[in-house]
Amino acid sequence: MRPDPVLDAAMVRALALARAAAADDDVPVGAVVVTPEGVVIGEGRNRREADGDPTAHAEVLALRGAARSRGTWRLDDCTLVVTLEPCTMCAGAIVLARVPRVVFGAWDPKAGAGGSVRDVLRDSRLNHRVEVIAGVRGEECGAVLREFFEARRGAPGDGDQAGDQAEDAVRDSG
Repeated sequence: MRPDPVLDAAMVRALALARAAAADDDVPVGAVVVTPEGVVIGEGRNRREADGDPTAHAEVLALRGAARSRGTWRLDDCTLVVTLEPCTMCAGAIVLARVPRVVFGAWDPKAGAGGSVRDVLRDSRLNHRVEVIAGVRGEECGAVLREFFEARRGAPGDGDQAGDQAEDAVRDSG
């Protein structure tokens, strides 16, 4: 598949948002919602730590922004571009927003719901299925996550179980 310049530009923006999340000590995940023309109408970065909100994931915040921009919850002609494979909560929100396509960079083999651990996005039992495009700037997305967790927990095996699990989740994603 040939690289899509619109999706690549959106992923560059998502990566910038991910790095901003890391600067605030949140897990570095960034997301943008783009129109078919490539216009960003919603964006988000993880803000769980900053906001003290367990639902403040990048994807959810980007979907909320896009819905506000559009004046409707239906985002049925948009694409969500995110640096990490969505979790189950975010995949559910994507399905409910009727987003037809998700593009992500790094796989999450511990909590992903876009085809690795679960496949909520393409579950035929649901009322909407999503096209999934994985691996866009995947190595770069995985590196941002690995660097964050390495800096947070120091040397491998230092006893930080949450850090160990989170790094394991992205170890092979790049």
